[in-house]
Amino acid sequence: MVVPGGVERAGEPGELASPFEVAEALGLPRPTPEQAAVVSAPSAPALVVAGAGAGKTETMAARVVYLVANGFVTPDRVLGLTFTRKAARQLSERVRARLRRLAGSPLLDRLDPGGERRAAVLTTEPVILTYHAYAGRLVGEHGLRLPVEPGVRLLTETAAWQLAHRVVSTWAEDIDTDKVPATVTNYLLALAGELGEHLVGPDALRRHAERLCRAIESAPKTRRQGDALPQSLQAVVNTQRLRANLLPLLEAYQARKRREAAMDFADQMSLAARLALEYPEVVRGERERYGAVLLDEYQDTGHAQRELLRSLFGRGEPMPVTAVGDPAQAIYGWRGASAANLPRFVHDFPPAREYGLLTSFRNPPEVLALANAVSAPLRAAGLDVEELRARDGAGPGDVRVALFDDVREELDWLADTVAAQWEAHLDTSDEPPTAAVLVRRRSDMSAIAAALRERGLPVEVVGLGGLLDEPEVRDLTSALRVLVDPLAGTAAARLLTGSRWRVAAYDLAALWARARELAGAPTRQAVADDPLSVLADALPGEHAEQAGLADALDDPGDPTAYSAEGYRRIRRLGAELSALRRRLDQPLPELVADVERTLLLDIEALSRPGGVGRAHLDAFADVVNDFAAASPSATLPALVDYLHTAEQAEDGLEPGEVEVAENRVQVLTMHSAKGLEWHIVAVPHVVKDVFPGRKKSSSWLRTVPELPADLRGDAEDLPQLRLLPHYDRKEVEQALVGHEEDFDQRRLVEERRLLYVALTRAEHSLLVSGYWWGETGDKPKGPSTFLTEIRAAVEAAEHPPADIAHWAPPPAEDAPNPLASQTKTAQWPVDPLGRRRAAVAEGARLVLAALDRLLDEPERDGEAGSAGVLGAAPVAEPADPVEPADPVEPADLVEPPDPGDDTPEPAWAAAVPDHTADVPLPEPPDDDYPLAEPPDPDTPPDPDAPPDLDDLPPDPFTEERTTSPATEDDDPEGWARDVEVLLAERAAAADRRERVLLPDHLTVSQLVELAADPDRLARRLRRPLPFPPNPSTRRGTAFHTWLEQRFGASRLFELDELPGAADEGAAPDTDLGRLQEAFLASSWAARAPHDVEVPFEAEIEGLSVRGRMDAVFADDDGGWTVVDWKTGAVPAEERLPALSVQLAAYRLAWAALTDTPVEKVRAAFHYVRHDHTLRPADLLDADGLRELVRSIPN
Repeated sequence: MVVPGGVERAGEPGELASPFEVAEALGLPRPTPEQAAVVSAPSAPALVVAGAGAGKTETMAARVVYLVANGFVTPDRVLGLTFTRKAARQLSERVRARLRRLAGSPLLDRLDPGGERRAAVLTTEPVILTYHAYAGRLVGEHGLRLPVEPGVRLLTETAAWQLAHRVVSTWAEDIDTDKVPATVTNYLLALAGELGEHLVGPDALRRHAERLCRAIESAPKTRRQGDALPQSLQAVVNTQRLRANLLPLLEAYQARKRREAAMDFADQMSLAARLALEYPEVVRGERERYGAVLLDEYQDTGHAQRELLRSLFGRGEPMPVTAVGDPAQAIYGWRGASAANLPRFVHDFPPAREYGLLTSFRNPPEVLALANAVSAPLRAAGLDVEELRARDGAGPGDVRVALFDDVREELDWLADTVAAQWEAHLDTSDEPPTAAVLVRRRSDMSAIAAALRERGLPVEVVGLGGLLDEPEVRDLTSALRVLVDPLAGTAAARLLTGSRWRVAAYDLAALWARARELAGAPTRQAVADDPLSVLADALPGEHAEQAGLADALDDPGDPTAYSAEGYRRIRRLGAELSALRRRLDQPLPELVADVERTLLLDIEALSRPGGVGRAHLDAFADVVNDFAAASPSATLPALVDYLHTAEQAEDGLEPGEVEVAENRVQVLTMHSAKGLEWHIVAVPHVVKDVFPGRKKSSSWLRTVPELPADLRGDAEDLPQLRLLPHYDRKEVEQALVGHEEDFDQRRLVEERRLLYVALTRAEHSLLVSGYWWGETGDKPKGPSTFLTEIRAAVEAAEHPPADIAHWAPPPAEDAPNPLASQTKTAQWPVDPLGRRRAAVAEGARLVLAALDRLLDEPERDGEAGSAGVLGAAPVAEPADPVEPADPVEPADLVEPPDPGDDTPEPAWAAAVPDHTADVPLPEPPDDDYPLAEPPDPDTPPDPDAPPDLDDLPPDPFTEERTTSPATEDDDPEGWARDVEVLLAERAAAADRRERVLLPDHLTVSQLVELAADPDRLARRLRRPLPFPPNPSTRRGTAFHTWLEQRFGASRLFELDELPGAADEGAAPDTDLGRLQEAFLASSWAARAPHDVEVPFEAEIEGLSVRGRMDAVFADDDGGWTVVDWKTGAVPAEERLPALSVQLAAYRLAWAALTDTPVEKVRAAFHYVRHDHTLRPADLLDADGLRELVRSIPN
């Protein structure tokens, strides 16, 4: 490792500024000696081993700024590659922010007296992409060399699965397998991905399979063996043969993609690697384009990526290629990553030097002590990485380790501890802490979330399944299925029994009986009378028309078969679905949005603080938009089929991106946690066969879609299978078993790295725990090797880094599982309000009564103190709160909605009485009702009757929990107190302002909106939506285009500069001619502009403001006038201050671009239609614009 200490000037000979000087000029913290060594490394390849929390992103950004500041490279010649769009965005934003600071710093004046570097910083920017996006760009630019046609379509995983499945389903030849087509499709796609990743052709794989099968089958038997191959050897042979039999299918799949001008992700990377390996002109072009390259998370790259990068940038004249990674965090081997790529970098990119970032700015010393103990076996096995150390001045951490008798005790301890630490943090801070529980298995998430919620903690389960398994998205897709498929019984049952309608078992059974009746199903008596006739009728044939729950919702039949409330809910749901079916002709995105609104999912999502509720709905909307864009004529059945395929092909699609949150406890997998950090981290279930998991079936020997080890690109780092010619069957079998055990050891190594990743997510508190008895099983699990090692490290330390909170002894050898005999009960359908039901129902009654009083008052529009929009009289001020006789305990308070609950809360409280609108709002169920109470045949139900909130039946599952102690004689039920709490909660919600962070760059239009209406800008940034088509916008666009042609300009507009402009097929605007005539009659028509459509980017208080000036005219006095053409009406005087911000930005930008004193630059709006030029006298200067930005709270 090269770690110079305290060197003020290092790196290139003759450098003009050290990393310390650059950081000081930019107002950034002084880099550590480790970071300075990386930042100022010579213009040659460099390998940076960056430990967890060591500030690698900041160091990479500082490296770019250092190279730009000292003139080694311009911004546009910097290439940065990483794995995810999120990481690429974060790195890009950080680099651009640092470069903007550099552009405005006095340091650049000293380093660049001529201004060339400042001009480059202002007009160009680095290229920062994902690895796959960069490969796709290479294929797009050079694909014809292979040949790959331009405009080839990139298939999503789901689209690729559908295409492959069509190939498999129509295959006419025998492939000698009993697997179903869906399984064969999965094999086919995985094998195609493996071949592409390792750049292996089908012929090589076919020859390998033949050679191995021959070696096994020709091995002589031993004396005690029969003629037939042992079962274990036959299984290996069958796997190799099936893999070889898939190759014709694979070739047909590749041919099908070529015919349809499509490729998948594996094709994209392998084709890019081929271009780099086979075409020197491609290599020359990329090396000329880029002068510095940053490779992030290099330990997670695969073989094709390695070949691509070393062919482009590792051969020839050395260039500054900086690879950053941590071998201890290489956890993606299961998806093709090769951890060996990181140590190989020094050989692939000579003459690379190695640097280290080993100071953690995230973890306290106690957490690092455990992490270093866990990674010690990795270092002992040859991992070239040193121990992480805490930064100077790092505060102490809180680490606890425990082992319990059973999993329920473990969860109780975990939930109690997290709740206590949450409350302790709130005692010293205005904001709750960030907290996460990291699990190895998704199946453990639900129980953990339930335990946390029982303690009153807000919880978010991140990625329990895919996007389609998120509760709000599952409700939405269930409705879509029911709309097109009457037999989608599971989907209909979800809607009926979900949190909104909660139709109980008695009514559900009656509805199913009605569906059978509509389908003509035989009665029990008919079966008894003539069973053969009934059986014949059940066979498929022309009479195979069926009916399902969806049909019964349309026609539920006799009301007396249901409870009164159940029938009302069924009728209302049926009416909603019928109305939606009448609107199925909408474009898919609009239809899905319509269903979302009808189900009230948009309201439920927005009720969660911080906007997290919309994350998954927005992600699903993106999926629908992409599907509609790729298939403009596709219908709802096609979308439903696509979503069904996505559940198999992509595990339900990728969930929406959810950031670390400080208002809830997040439960997620350890793999998902990589790159994130929380104040409190819990790692439960560190027990045998869970973490690390039990041995899997194995290796490529028995797994069809895996590539043989010796064909992989990283074969030299994998266990080798050696079958000598003289081996008999017994020796062959032993060799195969040993080979699989070697692969299992590699799996355990990756599991250890995963534990290291999990531990190093903790900023302060860390809980690590396990148990003996699980919920099932007749044998105890007990602590895994990992938990035992952690305990040993704690006990062996001179200053123990953790507290052993509890360590249960092992159970007796013949002890039964104490949890196996305990019966678990649960309410069904689930009550979404739980213990809050009675309080919320009473609060709803009071709200509805207040609304009725408002609506009974006469209208008093325009009178002082009137209610405003409804024209109702103002409500009297509420009475003073009722003081309870005793202090109110937290458990007695009405709980606020859980923002992290996976089940959307019902929206009935938002409803108003039917007489407040012409069309009644859909009214979901308002209360619980007995689950199995038969209907009263003498009382026909009224499906349209409003809910009776004064006659609430008790909830047998929650009555005991929701009964509050009396506090006053006149308020024995405590309703007044609860209402006061609800009112206080409403007031707090009204006062709470959701924080929307300004992006790192704004357009000039957004800057104007910031001055005019910050709240509107915040809403637009919170949920970006396209501007609606507007004839005025099209007219303005056409006018600007005409001016460009008249002035001889031919420049392109940015999309955000022309919102909603120039829709295809728009009718010609007859008003354009009048605008042209008006301009030609103005004084401006006789003047020739100095420049038109001038793009610019300027920094204001750390924000990059981008825009484009319509025209700049040179004035006779040596000054300039910047003009912005306006085709609309002259604005009212009160709007001028905000609109003038646009001219102020233009004026400062032109002054900076031309190095002209700002006093000599004027700016004006010219309203073409009215021939009116508006020249505001008091335009903001640089300080004024900075003050505008500073006025927005952070």
